[in-house]
Amino acid sequence: MNTRIIPALLGALLFSGVAEAAPSIYPVDTARFLGGSRFDFKVEFDGELAEKDAKVLINGQDAKAVLGAKPEFIAKEKGADASALLLRGASLKPGQYKVTVESPTGKASANWDVYGTPDKPVAKNVILLIADGLSMGHRTSARLMSKGVTNGMYNGKLSMDTLPYTAMLGTCSVDSIAADSANTASAYMTGHKSSVNALGVYADRTPDSLDDPKQETIAELLRRTTGKSIGVVSDAEIEDATPASVVGHTRRRADKAEIVDMFYSVKPDVIIGGGSAYFLPQNVPGSKRKDDKNYVEMFQKEGYALATSNTELSKAVKGNPDKLLGLFHTGNMDGVLDRKFLKKGTVSKFPDQPDLTDSMRAALSVLSKNPEGFFLMLEAGLVDKYSHPLDWERAVYDTIMFDKVVAMAQEFCDKNPDTLLIVTGDHT
Repeated sequence: MNTRIIPALLGALLFSGVAEAAPSIYPVDTARFLGGSRFDFKVEFDGELAEKDAKVLINGQDAKAVLGAKPEFIAKEKGADASALLLRGASLKPGQYKVTVESPTGKASANWDVYGTPDKPVAKNVILLIADGLSMGHRTSARLMSKGVTNGMYNGKLSMDTLPYTAMLGTCSVDSIAADSANTASAYMTGHKSSVNALGVYADRTPDSLDDPKQETIAELLRRTTGKSIGVVSDAEIEDATPASVVGHTRRRADKAEIVDMFYSVKPDVIIGGGSAYFLPQNVPGSKRKDDKNYVEMFQKEGYALATSNTELSKAVKGNPDKLLGLFHTGNMDGVLDRKFLKKGTVSKFPDQPDLTDSMRAALSVLSKNPEGFFLMLEAGLVDKYSHPLDWERAVYDTIMFDKVVAMAQEFCDKNPDTLLIVTGDHT
């Protein structure tokens, strides 16, 4: 047989019939998330229909009986000539659930695994350390550079090599095998997978990037159910994907001005990083806002001590603040190689930026004051920033700095054994 006609035959077989349009269900099929956490339940139908023709069952029961409230019926959704059902702020008890949807335009189903937690928390504190884009190559290079090798044997181990348990994670997204920092970090913070560029939402069909079905983040959950403190630290823009995942809800990670407002809504006790350009009103040189909101002043009015240099950070910590805002760059901070050795990048404009170890020390100082404990997410964001252009020298220097933070966290855990330490990448 002529092999050139095989694709045509396959196409004829695959597309010989007209496929029935299936509704879209959020949370998606195979979703696994925490019982008691909040989420937006949404069904998107493929076409307009009457409310009576939209049949939605959960474990064979009417959706209202299971979710505790009736989803709103939207006859014609904005941006789509089609109907939808939407319920904001739903929650479920632990268990397995099957959602079935039927309408004249099609049918679909989704299976959810809603898991529980022990009645008594195992850890008082949680430290989650993320080196953005971290791979085995970064670790190997950092080990070679910082420890050396003799006759084919490493002269020492990285601190992250000494952790008692190691596992491999799959970080694929709903719509892509090769995912980005937004949806991978968001999966850590919400328990839900999502789409590329999305933070704390399922990406739906509406044009507004801020109205998509939400997934409650760990910071929101802790604020709602506990008295624990929350810390977010990065050497990238604090509005960048990974730090934003702790508080954010948008399918467009570039909504950085809006993400600052999300930080303000949750008010983590410690916020440290770059990205001051989105905190400052538009009339300030270097600002990237399009309004007159001054979030630096707004946070200060909420009792936050402010630091804009490493010197100010040290002074602020000595003042024993309950809340801390550290903004050391208008954009991403400079990496170790530039700050300590080459003096390139933007070091001349921002000559007194802290190391990640300085930021970690400051964060722990503030957060550990809370007798109820804390959750801290620290990101070494520059590992990924330098890896994109294959700038291995800078990426590996920052991996070594990240490992110094791991050592600090291990020392804290030795003194505070009721602390859970997790070290990972968000993607590679």
